[in-house]
Amino acid sequence: MAGFSPTDAALEGFRITRERPRKLLAAAVFMFLVGVLQVFIEVNMPDRAREALAALGSEETLPMGDLLEALAILSPLLLLGLLIQSMMATAIYRILLRGQTGSIRLFRIGPAEFRLMALTLIYVVLFALLMAAITLVGVVLMLVAGALGQGVAVVMSLLLWLGAASLVIFLAVRLSLAPVITFDRDRLALFDSWNVTRGQFWRLTGAYVLMIALVILAFVMAILLFLPAAGIAVMVTGGSFQDILQIFAIPEEPSLAAYFQPLRVAYMAVSSLFSAFWYAVIAAPGAYAYRALTHGRPD
Repeated sequence: MAGFSPTDAALEGFRITRERPRKLLAAAVFMFLVGVLQVFIEVNMPDRAREALAALGSEETLPMGDLLEALAILSPLLLLGLLIQSMMATAIYRILLRGQTGSIRLFRIGPAEFRLMALTLIYVVLFALLMAAITLVGVVLMLVAGALGQGVAVVMSLLLWLGAASLVIFLAVRLSLAPVITFDRDRLALFDSWNVTRGQFWRLTGAYVLMIALVILAFVMAILLFLPAAGIAVMVTGGSFQDILQIFAIPEEPSLAAYFQPLRVAYMAVSSLFSAFWYAVIAAPGAYAYRALTHGRPD
């Protein structure tokens, strides 16, 4: 049975960013421009869209009708975010599967990006249906368990939660190669990943877990490096610690002047670099595994 090294798969994105710094820089510039676009959108956002965004960001659970309305209002923004995500993923796939060396041409809008967007939207719908089915089964089981006593209900609730979580994780891992397969085969590959990942669940899970742990470590290190530098800059300019905290918060009165302050722009630049790094690291393991499992080329 063909296989691959989970460690090498998890580290593939790190290898790309280390060996191809120009591509990382190009991706960071692209993400910075995306960030500038987001600022202009935020500043000029209609009140209705702003209220919908605040509703989605609140801790309260929205009624289904309000949730659907908020998603409908924000659908252009959500689709834009999905497009950016698809563009970054296909850029990584072009490097790993097609060996493309250009930096600018990696980021484009075309059939490959639209197919990845469609795949994501289809999976979102399927996931929503799966969660609705799990919820329905859970309600029925809890009604039955409730009739048998509180102790049975507690045990049943725990087993149901563990079972649902295990099912979702299993399906997510087995179908995780769908984006790279869709890109490589130039068609929507909804369930092709199921056959490719047969017998590879634990390898893929190990690769993803290790990758996530390393990304968290890299994020913490980036923050620890940025904060002292920002603190020194604030002290030199006569600012306060509160000024540093404001960098991470959305301005109360969104305006171009509020967003394009020197420290906030510096934070945008650092965030853009980390975002480029993030997209490379999360997209690379799947591409590495797919290439090893189907093309026989782990490296």
